[in-house]
Amino acid sequence: MAQEFADFRTFYGFYLSEHRNRSNRRLHFIGSWLVLLTLIGVLVSQWWWGFILMPVFGYGFAWVGHFFFEKNRPATFKYPLRSLAGDWVMFRDILLRRIPF
Repeated sequence: MAQEFADFRTFYGFYLSEHRNRSNRRLHFIGSWLVLLTLIGVLVSQWWWGFILMPVFGYGFAWVGHFFFEKNRPATFKYPLRSLAGDWVMFRDILLRRIPF
């Protein structure tokens, strides 16, 4: 059964606890960069099929991090929208050096 969270801040604390492994965080970060680069490439080239690559990059890298490094089940399976938001907040926090890369 999924745990309830009062707000996103509470969820984000849980989300970070599921991303303690540095290799996992790095894979999330790389996947997010690839999603952004793909988005830019799709918009510039107008090759709309490129949108299909975005979840492959984003989730592919993240799930490899969870299954092989963190050795846990991705929070996306229970909390898909909050996890998506958490990934982008973590991406920002890594860029701002609030979380080690």
